[in-house]
Amino acid sequence: MPPDPIDYRIIELLQRDARTTQVQIASAVGLSQPSVADRIRKLEESGVVRGYVALVDARRLGKDIRAFIGVRISHPRHHDAFARRIQTIPEVLECHRVAGLDSYLLKVVAKDTGALDDLISETLRRLAGVTRTHTTIVLSTVKETTEVPLQAEEPLRRRKEAEP
Repeated sequence: MPPDPIDYRIIELLQRDARTTQVQIASAVGLSQPSVADRIRKLEESGVVRGYVALVDARRLGKDIRAFIGVRISHPRHHDAFARRIQTIPEVLECHRVAGLDSYLLKVVAKDTGALDDLISETLRRLAGVTRTHTTIVLSTVKETTEVPLQAEEPLRRRKEAEP
């Protein structure tokens, strides 16, 4: 059963702060705490809510370099092995199979440029099928969020019209 408007509101509240209590959510959506608990359990079981995490500042943990790395794979036969190996590399925060010149786009963190060089030269470029990497280093971040937009098209249109 697809999420209804109350489920969307619950998801919105959890995305903003996963530590929001079920009592607080119940108050916000006008349901009892047991009803909210049941809805959250169903959202988790259906895979809509995949988990809960703490957002961590990598720089405060000594990971000063963030980069995006495009990786080109020579032949589709290498995709499965590449995907399995990428799962084991802790510096890789995200890995997306993409269309275009690259086969994959990675979001990575590293201690410094030397560690990034090692990741690229000693790990990624040595994987079977990798023919090319292209790295873009992040200088600063303007926007970063984990929230999936849940609003309908109409509110989005109104926001765009309100922009100067």
